[in-house]
Amino acid sequence: MALLSNPQVTAEVLQKYGFRFQKKFGQNFLIDGHVLDKIVEASGITKEDTVLEIGPGIGTMTQYLAENAGKVIAVEIDKNLIPILEDTLSEYDNVTVINGDILKTDIEAIAREHNNGRSLKVVANLPYYITTPIVMALLEGKTPIDNITIMVQKEVADRMQCGPGTKDYGALSLAVQYYAKPEVVANVPPNCFMPRPGVGSAVIRLSLYPESPIAVKDEKKMFSVIRASFNQRRKTLVNGLAGGGLGLSKEAVAAALSEMGLSENVRGETLTLEQFARLSDILFA
Repeated sequence: MALLSNPQVTAEVLQKYGFRFQKKFGQNFLIDGHVLDKIVEASGITKEDTVLEIGPGIGTMTQYLAENAGKVIAVEIDKNLIPILEDTLSEYDNVTVINGDILKTDIEAIAREHNNGRSLKVVANLPYYITTPIVMALLEGKTPIDNITIMVQKEVADRMQCGPGTKDYGALSLAVQYYAKPEVVANVPPNCFMPRPGVGSAVIRLSLYPESPIAVKDEKKMFSVIRASFNQRRKTLVNGLAGGGLGLSKEAVAAALSEMGLSENVRGETLTLEQFARLSDILFA
């Protein structure tokens, strides 16, 4: 099988199977070998690794992963792609394709069955509409994952790695940075895909921390504080948290901010992750 990163080969495969792109699955297939090389390089895959690929599509990236990894477990939600994958990946005996929804897949069981319970490396070209739920499920699931290298919408990648005081900073930035160190490794223009998406993309690598560098007594409570702080960005923290359904009074929030040496007119977008952890510890002490 020729490499699918060649647009002509991709077109032939799609034609052979009469494949129709499904909007509901947000399908855009990569057709650029340089970008695929960058993804493999960024993820640091070796023959010792088992890779979990989310959304292999017709197998373009899977081919590159299979050449470099010990094993590839590819989870694809669209059952119409399964016969195509059986064809395009027929030369690789180190690939297992699972027809399923990654949000309902037991990743721990995959690590046990295919990698002796050791950490997996995750690689994905994620559909834009479901990027955040998938990333958060991977991070919060406490599953054995070493790093996650994903293609996402450029503005989502920016959001994941930006800091306080920027317009993109929000709940997603804080959640990602609590669990992992984010790093954008490549910007990818629309012409690298078939069909072309309407926006630019980026490859971002999230290197998971064995343990978060931020100490907090109750991470669930901290994230509820973070969400309430950004639900209404224009509001001050005192108003946002008091009206955020957390059972907090304006006085309690103002007192906690004062204990931290912060003004009661401060907004959530100016606080660091450490400050949110401290605020949560004081509010729920």
